[in-house]
Amino acid sequence: MPHIGITGHSNLPAASVPLVREALAAALSVYREGLAGVTCLARGADQIFARAVLDVGGSFEVVLPAADYRERKVKPDNAAEFDELIGKASQVRTMPFDESNRDAYMAASEHVLGSVDAMLAVWDGRPSGGYGGTGDVVQAARERGIPVTVVWPAGAERE
Repeated sequence: MPHIGITGHSNLPAASVPLVREALAAALSVYREGLAGVTCLARGADQIFARAVLDVGGSFEVVLPAADYRERKVKPDNAAEFDELIGKASQVRTMPFDESNRDAYMAASEHVLGSVDAMLAVWDGRPSGGYGGTGDVVQAARERGIPVTVVWPAGAERE
């Protein structure tokens, strides 16, 4: 069963969401049987990916960066979506950090990289806005020899 991870921008404006959803669906369409996704379930790319995995009949695991992630980082306007998706996860792991911060984010992404066969990256190609961002994860994946497919559809933007 292939394990496919996700990294990507969390700050996608509403107009970019359907574009990214369609592009991720196309990228995952080759995995018709036995797909296991691995995600940190952040807003934006990670949550769109989780839904796309379910849409192709796969399952997904969640790697949370820290014990306080839900209370500290999930905004009220995204809480219902987060809670619904985490309830559909086949497994939820929490990294051994008390507080969500850049080190915790990168550690969670490193855990994802350690458990996948390939990565999808919803990435505009620009450098990370801080340690542990999408560009850093893409670089770490490539350094490990993990295949990375960049998904950035025409017209997509990040805030």
